[in-house]
Amino acid sequence: MTGEDHTKLRRGWTTGTCAAAAAKAAYQALVTGAFPDPVEVTLPKGERPAFALAREALDGDTALAGIVKDAGDDPDVTHGALVLARVRHLGAGEGLRFRAGAGVGTVTREGLPIPPGEPAINPVPRKMIGEAIAEVATRFGTSGDVEVEISIPGGEALAEKTMNPRLGIVGGLSILGTTGIVRPFSCAAWIASIHRGIDVARAAQLTHVIGATGATSEAAARARHPHLPDMALLDMGDFAGGMLKYLRAHPVPRLTLAGGFAKLVKLAQGALDLHSARSRVDFEALADLLAATGASADLVAAARDANTAKEVLDRAHAQGIDVAGEVARGAHRAIRKTLRDAPVEVEVLVVDRAGAIVAEAPFDDGPARCAS
Repeated sequence: MTGEDHTKLRRGWTTGTCAAAAAKAAYQALVTGAFPDPVEVTLPKGERPAFALAREALDGDTALAGIVKDAGDDPDVTHGALVLARVRHLGAGEGLRFRAGAGVGTVTREGLPIPPGEPAINPVPRKMIGEAIAEVATRFGTSGDVEVEISIPGGEALAEKTMNPRLGIVGGLSILGTTGIVRPFSCAAWIASIHRGIDVARAAQLTHVIGATGATSEAAARARHPHLPDMALLDMGDFAGGMLKYLRAHPVPRLTLAGGFAKLVKLAQGALDLHSARSRVDFEALADLLAATGASADLVAAARDANTAKEVLDRAHAQGIDVAGEVARGAHRAIRKTLRDAPVEVEVLVVDRAGAIVAEAPFDDGPARCAS
């Protein structure tokens, strides 16, 4: 027993997790007349953390519960924010509806995973909230037909410190999260962990490693290469440069780098730190890339004024333009430039939000191709 490691950063919980837990507590109170405190919620990978309630109110056909977000040691602008869920019954068969309360934004522009006019509650939090409501409905024999309104007092002011205004999300914050967990963000610690991962892979004489920008792209790469062991997975995240520069000096024969379209656009454009706070998509350059592929003038003009890289990808796909393949090739060139003459063969996979590989640049650096 060596005692507690005080250098280890403490993880926290996403706004999506807090919203799901609050919604579950409110709905259970609406059904039974009593709030569960603490309230458990199931995360996407099956973990069931419990949360103490900071606010509860039951009034006729509505119930409200609140949870204070704890982001752990991550410098998150929403750390300490109160996430509220107000739940009210709907008619039989009306299903689950979402509503943006005070401090939660509304989507106004195309290119985001939620369509315009909808509350800025991302797909995974919506799924978590839906599963939490369904769990209560199953346990107590109710329909689960409810409206869930999520609000964050002071959220509109906090949103000014985020990218929401530029993305056309008005009125407040987004309810985010893909794993339900906030992992503390320390650049030095994260890059050090990547280096240690490469060291472990080399010590085990692995000949192939995977670096991915996130869980979805990592899953796609693993499905492509199911024979690889867990130790082949490098938790690259946004630190493509940290991984590639270390591989340059400590090579592994084969590298698969997988990421979402927007992240790989930035890599293809020369960015090595892919975090949104430190690099941006150059839409002028992306429009020029489309023009070089023979895209229509309307598509090129739309790309220059696009809100997100996803919007460009969707528009190009609708017109049969394989911009993802061009980005895969560009990212491959950028990776090779960073690796210099290191003996590392490279494969690039462009992965969409649903986890499908939409384009790739193969190990032999042949023509980038669109995955059908």
